[in-house]
Amino acid sequence: MNSSKIFHSQTQNNPNDPENWQKELACGISDIATLYQMLGLSLPDDVHTPKKFPLKVPTAFVAKMQYGNENDPLLRQILPSSQEQQLIDGYTTDPLAENHHNPIKGLLHKYKNRVLLTVTGACAVHCRYCFRQHFDYSANIPTKTVWDEIINYITNHQELTEVLLSGGDPLSVSNRKLTDWFGTLSNIAHINTIRLHTRLPAVLPNRIDDALLDLLAHTNKSVVMVLHINHPNEIDDVLKEKCRLLRQAGVTLLNQTVLLKGINDDVQTLCKLSHTLFEVGILPYYLHILDKVQGAAHFDISIEQAVDLYWQLLENLSGYLVPKLVQELPNRPYKTPVNIHQSRLT
Repeated sequence: MNSSKIFHSQTQNNPNDPENWQKELACGISDIATLYQMLGLSLPDDVHTPKKFPLKVPTAFVAKMQYGNENDPLLRQILPSSQEQQLIDGYTTDPLAENHHNPIKGLLHKYKNRVLLTVTGACAVHCRYCFRQHFDYSANIPTKTVWDEIINYITNHQELTEVLLSGGDPLSVSNRKLTDWFGTLSNIAHINTIRLHTRLPAVLPNRIDDALLDLLAHTNKSVVMVLHINHPNEIDDVLKEKCRLLRQAGVTLLNQTVLLKGINDDVQTLCKLSHTLFEVGILPYYLHILDKVQGAAHFDISIEQAVDLYWQLLENLSGYLVPKLVQELPNRPYKTPVNIHQSRLT
């Protein structure tokens, strides 16, 4: 049993209301006791309520969780844990050394032919393994003046062919702001592709509204949307329909998954995820080793375990359903493929 019926009245607002998704976002759950009550769970004595990076989750995502299951794989991704307080060697607040590739406030130029813009620090959900949970967004959200500097930087760097909109989550900002960014980037001739990295379609599917679809359909650049989906239970009929509309608007849909201990670190779950993604029109793209961010060590698995899982995926999936096994390492100008020929567990 899942909790979708319980939240039906809260998640089915007027679909013609242009602010529908923003109302849902504003009504997200930030109180742990409320979350436990909604899921029919008893509140434990040792609840961890962090002041920084607190609980934040839309009701639409809670609706996909299994009622009464304290080990639900979606719940575990967003529920604060006392394990986050443990300081583990090798896990840092800036695991990708992004501060070293930040020539302008709000712009990261780590890869040769593309730049990443942190257009917002806001996100609809606080995933407990987020590699940017300690990121200083206050120092990296571009103002109007800085935005002009960013556009000049992109315009003057002819080697750039792609711009990534990130954050936070770029879809947590208004359609008006997205229209401004798309319009400006569309005027730069050497930019071929605009890429959006987002969790919102999975956690707040109503964000894919008519205005956004119209914007994406009428841009003169190729648009790629990389969704962040870690478990097949995140994919339901609502997301399936949103993906159909995105593809109809000409958007290429890819997915990246983070390997998370106790959530998706088994071949059955990962195979089901790849099949379900493909059924709704999303191509499995990356399978990430966890970024070693402080507070998330309890989600990590060893490289050996990851490699063993990957061989099992190769044995059980068609090649186009197997995402690339990668890890992002600091000061590397690319995502690093994991050597799958290193020692296996079996």
